[in-house]
Amino acid sequence: MKEEFKKDCPPYLRDYLTYVRVVRNHTERTENEYYIDLRTFLRYLKVYNGDVPEDTDFETISIKDVPLSYVENFTLNGAYEYMNFLMDKRDNSSDARSRKTSSLRQFYEYLSKKAMLIKSNPIEQLEHPKSAQKLPKFLQLEQSQQLLSEIDSKNQKRDFCIITLFLNCGMRLSELVGLNIGDYSESARTLRVFGKGQKERIIYINDACISALNDYLKVRPKSPNEPDALFISGNSYGQKRLSNRRVQRIVEDQLKRAGLGNLGISTHKLRHTAATLMYEYGGVDPMVLKDVLGHKSVATTQIYTHLSDDDRKKAAENSPLANFKAPKRNEAPDSAEDEPQDDDNKE
Repeated sequence: MKEEFKKDCPPYLRDYLTYVRVVRNHTERTENEYYIDLRTFLRYLKVYNGDVPEDTDFETISIKDVPLSYVENFTLNGAYEYMNFLMDKRDNSSDARSRKTSSLRQFYEYLSKKAMLIKSNPIEQLEHPKSAQKLPKFLQLEQSQQLLSEIDSKNQKRDFCIITLFLNCGMRLSELVGLNIGDYSESARTLRVFGKGQKERIIYINDACISALNDYLKVRPKSPNEPDALFISGNSYGQKRLSNRRVQRIVEDQLKRAGLGNLGISTHKLRHTAATLMYEYGGVDPMVLKDVLGHKSVATTQIYTHLSDDDRKKAAENSPLANFKAPKRNEAPDSAEDEPQDDDNKE
């Protein structure tokens, strides 16, 4: 986290963010996300306790002087009021509120059980807002092929390799950006990536990935600034590792070039695409897919294993009873005597 951000933190928040980075081994990006979530909470506490005038711009509220007592004396009902504030005043979606709930719960867990700065955890029973279940957006197989066939740029081999890895491996943006040359083993046909919490895993790669990687490495410029980084900029003023945002722009540009720019597809949606194609066309078991994607739980993986309409139609048509028809019987109407009648007066 940038030091200027930490200057606005009260000591207990600064210590927690250090714990997140050093002990929990989260990335700087994750640390920053915790900071933003908890900054919103501490700003709310100042408003809640009447420390700022009503017309104060929420974004300008400093959190440096928020006393720990405000945090310790917060209540479960107060937490639900805060969630209502996030929904009504901050226009946060259920997903955003769920993330802030998680950040808040972990913060209080640290204060009460790790740092022992507060006597008890008043929000231990705080529930996560229920998120709407949505099928993830993804490219169809034909659209994926169209995207790959239309890739063209000044760094064509690099950009083709990037999108090939996204579509074949289902890796996260941060995992791709963090790749080093030494993480690639052609003989073992693997890539080593570091996922959430810097958890290392090995991804097996296919011929398309190997071919794209080898073609790119032949033209990759020498970079004294970033000798290890796999993907670097083509800037003649000094190459450096591609940033998350630069990779996002590369993907956006190539989607537009392929006529797919209006579908709401992002780098993360390419991860959805890879998982969907593996499941639908490769027949990959969800438990295997879980390990490929680096998920902790198969429950997370199941959002990628949604079925297409064709799959559902085939499932209905392939039932072993799909062709079972009623046996032919006497076509005459059934006799009324065949149907027993209820007698309401029967005791």
